[in-house]
Amino acid sequence: MRAMTLEDVDAVFAIEQAVQAYPWTRGNFADALNNDYFCRVDEAGGRIRGYAVLMPVVDEAELLNIGVAANQQRMGLGRAMLLEMLDVAREKNIRRIFLEVRASNAAALALYRSAGFVDIGLRRGYYKNAGGGEDAITMACDLTEGIDGQA
Repeated sequence: MRAMTLEDVDAVFAIEQAVQAYPWTRGNFADALNNDYFCRVDEAGGRIRGYAVLMPVVDEAELLNIGVAANQQRMGLGRAMLLEMLDVAREKNIRRIFLEVRASNAAALALYRSAGFVDIGLRRGYYKNAGGGEDAITMACDLTEGIDGQA
C-alpha cells in the first residue's frame, strides 16, 4: 500500500463507479488529495485494487471512503485497507476515528466491529437510495486502545 497521488484518481474513480450505487466524483478524490487528507491505495501488478480516504480534524479523523475492486472483494483487502488507515492515523497521533456505514451493509458492519469500532449513533435517511434515503450507523474507534481492546 502507498499514498494515493493525483495520477491514481482515474483508476480509483473507476473502481468507485463500479462498486458504489452513489459514487464520489473524480473531483471528490482530487479535493481529498489537495486538502491533505490521508489517502492510500493498494496496488499490485501495476493495477490499483483498493483505496481509502481519511479526513483528519485535529486529533480525530473521519473515514470518508473505502473501496475495493469488485474482482478483489471477499479476499481480505478491505480489512487490510482499514488496518492500514488505522496505522496511518496512529502515526499521525489521531486518537479517534469516526465513520458512517449503511445500516444494511452487514459485511462492512462486521468488518468495522472486528477492528474495534463501536456503534455510537444513527443518522436517519443519511444515504441516498432508490427509496429516498437509508439510515447510517455512526461508529467510532478509540485508537488509544489496541484492536479488540488490547493496549
